[in-house]
Formats: sequence, C-alpha cells, structure tokens
Amino acid sequence: MSSLRRQAILTTVGVVVLLVALVFAAREMFVSERDALLAAILVLGAAVVWLRIAALAGRQRTMERAEGMRRKLVADVSHDLRTPIASLRLLVEAVDDEVVDEETRRRYLATMQTHIASLSTMIDDLFELSRLEAGEIDWSMRQVEMALLVDETVAAMRPEARARRVELRAQLGEDPLSTRADPERIQRVLFNLIRNAIHHTPADGSVTVRAEARPDAIEVEVADTGDGIPVGDRNAVFEPFNRGGDDASRTGDGAGLGLAISRAIVETHGGSIWIAPAETGTRVRFSLPAG
Repeated sequence: MSSLRRQAILTTVGVVVLLVALVFAAREMFVSERDALLAAILVLGAAVVWLRIAALAGRQRTMERAEGMRRKLVADVSHDLRTPIASLRLLVEAVDDEVVDEETRRRYLATMQTHIASLSTMIDDLFELSRLEAGEIDWSMRQVEMALLVDETVAAMRPEARARRVELRAQLGEDPLSTRADPERIQRVLFNLIRNAIHHTPADGSVTVRAEARPDAIEVEVADTGDGIPVGDRNAVFEPFNRGGDDASRTGDGAGLGLAISRAIVETHGGSIWIAPAETGTRVRFSLPAG
C-alpha cells in the first residue's frame, strides 16, 4: 500500500472521528448549531480535497507531476467549495439571528438545501471520477443496441429541454448499432452530454443526438446551437474542473466534472471522445467499438 493511500485511509478515519466529536462537543459545550454546521462543512471540504488528491496523485509516476497535480487540485476544489460555503455561512447567520420573518426563513432554508445538494453532488462526482481512474468500478458489460439507448435517454431529457424552450431530437438510421458496453455507464455519458448541451443552448435553439455505424465503431454525436467552444479550449474541456474560456464550462452547472467522467467511461470501453468541428454551436462526439 502506497504512502498516499495509507494517509488517505488515516485521514478518512480521522475525519469520521472529528465529525462525531464535533456533534458531541456542540451538545456538551452548548455551541450553536450554526457553528457546529460550519465546522462540519469545513472539515468535510478539507477531507474531500485530501482524498481526491490522494486518489489521483498516487497514480503519478514522478513526484514533480504529483506535486503539480496536488497544487492544481487544491486550487480547483477550493474554488468550487468557497462559494457554497460562503453562502451557507451567511444564510445560517441570518436564520440564527432570528430577525427574518417565517417566509424569508423558509426561503433561506430552501437555498441552503440547494447548496448542500450541490456539495453532495460534487463529492459524489469526485469519488466516482477517482474510482474510474483507479479502475475500481465493477462493469456490467453486455450487448447494447445504441439506437434504443439513445432514444430512451432523449425521451427522458425532453421535459428538461422543454422547460428551457430547447428542441431536443434524435436522428437515428436503420442500421444496427450494436456494441458491448455497460448500458448504465454509457447512458450516464449521454445524460451528461445532453444536459450540458441543453444548458448551453439559448431559448428556441435545438439539440440533436445522432448515432451511426462506422466500419469498426459506433459513433454518437450531441450537437447544439449554442455559442460553441473556442478552438483553443476544446481539448481542455475534458479535464476535471476545467471552465473553458471566461468560466463558461461545458461540464454542466456543477463542479466541472461531467466531461471528465464521460471521458473516463468512454475510454474504459476502448473508445474515444472529442469536440468535432462545427460551423455553429458545439458537436461532442464519442465512439465505441462495434460488436
């Protein structure tokens, strides 16, 4: 077991013990729930940063690369934790002061729940990406008909597209599109790409999902009529936490992990994912071996 992995395990145990201690200390010392909550959030945030660093840095071949990755991850995760934690602090203080009326209090609590859900999603995505890159995922591989999977996913995403006044459609041919894959993981890729496309397409725009057979592969494309991605940013958008240009991340409304997770899933299947040239909007394509 590597030194980083041992430290990650010890850190995990320490975090659990510390969180439990915080709960009991708050009760015994009559510390306000606000202070206990803020302390717990900060401890959890620090734990996420370290566990993510340990999971990825441990896979690097040189100390120099590991140190560079450590610094980047600390900066990236800290950036994504700072805003929701600052907002939670202000909201908790407002509720704790008991100055706001009941309606405002309920609105503040709803906003707090939104931030907590966002942090939870970020943590889940961090651990999923770490497990994917470490090869610790159990895959359920079987024959998959991509046309059916695409059609099912597009149907599930239509209500979200309709709510944003974006037309979502699938263009599928008559050729069989069979591949050996984990259908749930590939559907996760489709959900990520379609949701990103919807969120970056203005009202009255459109998102089109295509699937077609190549000689040795199945190719799927998600094309939108949004603003597009600058050529210089197209390779970088698949990196964790990448924002692309002026903070205009194509990786969703969260921490910028959607495309990184999608790339890890596709590459584990022996495929590839890339940004294809487009006159307008963005075309994200991925391929899977035919079979």
